[in-house]
Amino acid sequence: MDAPGIAVVAYHLRPGRVRGWVVGGYGLPEGYIEALRRAGAIPTLLLPGDPRSPTELLDRVDGLLLVGGGDVEPARYGQAPHAELYGLEPDRDELEIALLLEADRRGLPTLCVCRGMQVMNVAFGGTLIQHLPDDPRFGPHGTPSGEDGLLHDVHLEPGSRVAAAASATTLSCSSHHHQGVDRLGQGLVATGHAPDGLVEAIEREGEGWMVGVQWHPEDTAAADPAQQRLFDALVRAARERAR
Repeated sequence: MDAPGIAVVAYHLRPGRVRGWVVGGYGLPEGYIEALRRAGAIPTLLLPGDPRSPTELLDRVDGLLLVGGGDVEPARYGQAPHAELYGLEPDRDELEIALLLEADRRGLPTLCVCRGMQVMNVAFGGTLIQHLPDDPRFGPHGTPSGEDGLLHDVHLEPGSRVAAAASATTLSCSSHHHQGVDRLGQGLVATGHAPDGLVEAIEREGEGWMVGVQWHPEDTAAADPAQQRLFDALVRAARERAR
């Protein structure tokens, strides 16, 4: 069959983000695209503010990837905003939550990375820890910029979808985030944890393939086969569903 199409939601580039541009734009770090292409997929970018319905958007693809970025609006999970919030994109929140719910309804294979995992948790009624450095239970998880290059282990539940995808139960993971999952959303199960106990992987219960990871597998996938296999698993599930 033809290479499966994987929808990827881009994020806003504010005016000044790109040197020489006086206007904003939309973008996506190339690591995600390269990992999907290595897995044999054709990435298709979706843009916040697209007037088409989630049904129309997902009718055109075989899988969905939600990527990193700024914070989810805390009003969506019933909290007041923390002073350290950054990069809010209300229209992206709206689109990604709608896409997740439609992907769940139709059993569309879905991988959610970092912010994407947090959106996944919120979409199903969960809450977030808004600023991990405030909580003494948790150690360093890097900064959102990724400039610190932090790596830490993640321990995966044997038999989970994410462990099966990676063919491993312990991964060395690129971490750069300041938020994390607090209360799990309905129908979600935690299947990976950092050494400090923070939830690092979640999965949707049921027959579909919907997985969220808090780390950034795209950062190291070119050199680490276990991280690349997460994208391979998404594309494989999309290909099988499309048959």
